[in-house]
Amino acid sequence: MTSSRALQPVKVETGPSARTSSTPQTAPVDIVTMRDTVNRLLDPDAVPEALPPADDELETLTATMRGHIEVLAPEVEAAARSLKAGSTRRYTTLGCVWEARSRLEAQPSPRYGGAPGYARRLARALNALCDHYEALAGATQRTGP
Repeated sequence: MTSSRALQPVKVETGPSARTSSTPQTAPVDIVTMRDTVNRLLDPDAVPEALPPADDELETLTATMRGHIEVLAPEVEAAARSLKAGSTRRYTTLGCVWEARSRLEAQPSPRYGGAPGYARRLARALNALCDHYEALAGATQRTGP
């Protein structure tokens, strides 16, 4: 069962008419799926010596997390910008968004664990975005629109 906080609308523009349409389509942000993807790489029960996923699976997980971050980061940023200017919560949330976007710009490096290390860094960034999204959605629900 999904809580009401788990699925919140996100504006997604699709198709050739998306560039000219003034009414974008709305699709839900699926936090449950995002968390499931994160847990495939950051399973709390896994030990550090656990083997990373196979190359094909790792490539798929990495691409999936990149897509999740690209969808979620603008939503979290918009919610954070609606907070009081100068507030600690706004500052830390925007910092999280910046960190997640910087992870998207980075490339896997053998120095930092190669492709598995890069995927885990993306997973941690996505997990933090999910935390902020849920916290901000809860604050919005408590105060009302």
